[in-house]
Amino acid sequence: MRALTYIAAVSLLATAPLASAQQLSIATGGTGGTYYPLGGGMAEMIGEHIEGYEAVAEVTGASVENMGLVWRGDSDLALALADTVHQAYSGTGDFEGRQLENIRALASVYPNAVQIVTLADSGIESLSDLEGKVVSVGAPGSGTELNARAVLESNGITYDDIDPRRLNFNETADAIRDGDIDAGFWSVGPPTSSIMNLATTRDIRLIGLSDEEVANAREAVSVFAPYELRAGLYEGMEEGVQTIGIPNVLAVSSEMDEELAYQITKMLFERTDELIEVHPAANDTTVKFSTDSTPIAFHPGALRYYEEVDAEIADHQRP
Repeated sequence: MRALTYIAAVSLLATAPLASAQQLSIATGGTGGTYYPLGGGMAEMIGEHIEGYEAVAEVTGASVENMGLVWRGDSDLALALADTVHQAYSGTGDFEGRQLENIRALASVYPNAVQIVTLADSGIESLSDLEGKVVSVGAPGSGTELNARAVLESNGITYDDIDPRRLNFNETADAIRDGDIDAGFWSVGPPTSSIMNLATTRDIRLIGLSDEEVANAREAVSVFAPYELRAGLYEGMEEGVQTIGIPNVLAVSSEMDEELAYQITKMLFERTDELIEVHPAANDTTVKFSTDSTPIAFHPGALRYYEEVDAEIADHQRP
């Protein structure tokens, strides 16, 4: 009996670390975008490389919703567009009057590109051609909708000028394929699976922005930057298309344990090859891109890593 008791005790000790592993939640976006697979890759890496922690990627409405999830403590980490993160941090825009003061950044992971897609035979060839058309502007509360509204309004087009539909990435692709809408916005790291799948079944066109339209958008949203969607990115895309890009930030609460924040940041930049295997957008996951692009203060744990590798930190990135 003593031997059996001893064996049972040893067995319990052997399984204790697994049982006590702390579960982290990573708020991402819809399954048709980049956030969800990238968040899933991060979750696997955390479980494999950070002792005492496991993680899971959660499907959400993306950027705006994700800020609330981190602020309330319902998610531990979240991917979100830089303009959304900055608005939440500063209490401006969609967060006017409800500043989320505890939002901090671990890193800017990769740039999004605003991608405006239509069928090749739709007759839509420019941003102004969207007037009078049925257009998906992204899921409610998503960074895509924030970006779509900013691009449109900065160039003199309001929701009154179009018939807006608030659809997620997969719904937008399906609606374009079925002829239910004329065009749709994506703000996501290219290439994205929902556009790739659409391009295999229908001939598509990506709508470029003129220099003036890019300048107008940048004047409205300071974190926008010129970005070119390269030729061949999607099937049938023979030429590059000018648009705008915006960083994606991995955000956490200021209350996250400093050592955990440090370990996750270190993992991101020292095991980037594992993340690239999950999604090519991670090719842009570099210390330089992060410190050049992040619009809010870093978490002290992340800041410790950047200082260790002698990265240049801007004043606004210090808590």
